[in-house]
Amino acid sequence: MRHRERAKPKKPEQPEQPETARHEGYEMFEFERQQIRSAEMIREAENYRLAREAVRSRRAARREATRSGRDDTEGRVDSHRHRRPRFARAA
Repeated sequence: MRHRERAKPKKPEQPEQPETARHEGYEMFEFERQQIRSAEMIREAENYRLAREAVRSRRAARREATRSGRDDTEGRVDSHRHRRPRFARAA
C-alpha cells in the first residue's frame, strides 16, 4: 500500500529587498561602461577629423600642383577636356 506524501510546510515569504540592495555595485558598473563608451566615441571622432583633414590637404596639394602646372611652359600634354572619348558612340 502506498503511503501518502506529507505536505511540506510552506516557507514564510521573505520581504522583498529594496532595489539598491539587490543591485549593489551595479551603478558603478554602469558608470564605468559609460566612461569607456564615451572615451571610444571621442577616439572615433578624432580619427574621423584626422581622416577628413588628410583628404582636404591632399585636395589642396592636388589643386596647387595643377595651378603650378598650368603656369609652367612644360605642363601636362593632354588635359581632360581635349582627350578623345574612350568608347565609340553607340549607333
